[in-house]
Amino acid sequence: MNHKKPVRTSAALAALTFAAFAFAAAPARAQSGDHLEIIHHPNYDKSVFMPFSPAIKVKSGKILWLAGGTALPVYHDHPHKREQILKYLTNDLEGQVRQTMDGIMETLKAAGASPKDVVHVFIFRARPRMGDIGKASAVVNSYFAPFNHKPTTTNLAVLELGEPEQLVEIQVVAVVD
Repeated sequence: MNHKKPVRTSAALAALTFAAFAFAAAPARAQSGDHLEIIHHPNYDKSVFMPFSPAIKVKSGKILWLAGGTALPVYHDHPHKREQILKYLTNDLEGQVRQTMDGIMETLKAAGASPKDVVHVFIFRARPRMGDIGKASAVVNSYFAPFNHKPTTTNLAVLELGEPEQLVEIQVVAVVD
C-alpha cells in the first residue's frame, strides 16, 4: 500500500492551483516584493502573532518554481553517496531546515530574486514529533523576518522523504520580474 501518494497528490494539486492563479498575473516592472500584496481579513487582530500570511495577491511578475530543497548541497551526486548523507542529513530537524533554507536562499539569489519575492513555502517533514511544526516554522521564518515578509505556507508531516535520514524537504514558489 502506498501511503505517500495522497500527500504528494494533495501537494501537487495545491501547487497546480496556485500556478493557475499566478500565471493570470500580467508581467510588469516593479521593485523586489512590490508586485505582491499581503491580504488580511478586515477583523485581523494584530496582537496575535502569525508566522505566515493568510494570502498574497500577485499584482505582476513571473512565477519562479524552486525544486524541492534538502539539507544536501543544491548540487550533489545522484544517486546519493552514503558519505554525503551521513555528513549533511544529521538527526537534527532545525539543522536540516537551516541547511535547506541556505540552499534556497542561494537559488533565489541566482534567479535575481529575494526572500521578499516568495509567495509560498511548502515544508514536508518526515518522522514528526510533538513540537516539530513550530521548530521548522521558526527556522524558516527567520529567513524572512529581516525582510518583514511572511509568505503563505503549507507545513505537512509525511511518512518518508527521499532518504531515511532526511527529515525535511522544502519547496518555494516566488514571483519575480
